[in-house]
Amino acid sequence: MRLRINRWTPARRDLIFGRKIKHSLVQPHFVVAGQNVDDPIQGMSGINRQSTDILMQTIESDMKMGLTSHMIFLVMDDQMKDSTASYASDHTSPLHNTVRLLKDRYGDDIVVMTDVCLCTGTDHGHCGIVKEERIENDATVEELVKIGISHAKDGADYISASDMMDGRILRLREELDKHGFHSTGIMSYSVKYASSFYGPFREAADSSPEFGDRKSHQMDVRSGYSEAIMEALTDEKEGADIIMIKPGLPYLDVLRKVADAVNRPMAVYNVSGEYSMVMEGNRDIHKRERIIREIFNAFRRAGADVIVSYHAREAATHGWLE
Repeated sequence: MRLRINRWTPARRDLIFGRKIKHSLVQPHFVVAGQNVDDPIQGMSGINRQSTDILMQTIESDMKMGLTSHMIFLVMDDQMKDSTASYASDHTSPLHNTVRLLKDRYGDDIVVMTDVCLCTGTDHGHCGIVKEERIENDATVEELVKIGISHAKDGADYISASDMMDGRILRLREELDKHGFHSTGIMSYSVKYASSFYGPFREAADSSPEFGDRKSHQMDVRSGYSEAIMEALTDEKEGADIIMIKPGLPYLDVLRKVADAVNRPMAVYNVSGEYSMVMEGNRDIHKRERIIREIFNAFRRAGADVIVSYHAREAATHGWLE
């Protein structure tokens, strides 16, 4: 465990220790190949798939509003996908290019998080290496490590491990240290449920599985507190720098219990289904403002230091979080 990681840059310190809710917000982005691509995502009003050139403009606007933490997801065309998501670790990918450009432009004034999972890059849509329609845990972990190291090489501040494979945090930390990336953090999706609230995201990232589901590795929605706490403590011991709960609103009670059990900063993911319910059901901006403020305060009260939310940009745009 390297306790300096969360204190490494001014932007990281603001994210983890800032007193205002705005400091704690992380805006997710979906990057695609091409030029001048700015495609709206069905079911996620205000969130688009963007090519690197457009995304850089978007993040520049976000940064000017004081929104300094960003999570990047790579969305691949079908021809880029294969059984092992090999393109996910390719340094020529739109994600890698975006990370390099962001760190070159903003340096220590930005926090760049990158998603590490196989689901967006596999031709079968699952989060790992599949053999006889079952995910092979240990083989998957080695592929995840390749992706994580490739992101670290291009400057990512935090590797966001969203896959829920056993032992991947330990292997990521071992390999980051082995390659000299002692300041690269790991944000672990430690407590990630097999939730029905992910629908719009799977449309956005084109990551729905071709067969079966993800219940063999994501947590059962009926699971009690003990399993959530065990998952979080295991990842903390293996070297995670931030512990994530996902989704957010249905699991505020779990967030509170885990926050009380661990010593690492807590994050929560205000996921796409939660976002869509607010956006589609509340066209009036004043009503939406009250709802979003209430949601963010609920996350903070339940123990979240970091809030990953598609609402971040709108909230910052209108100054709802000053």
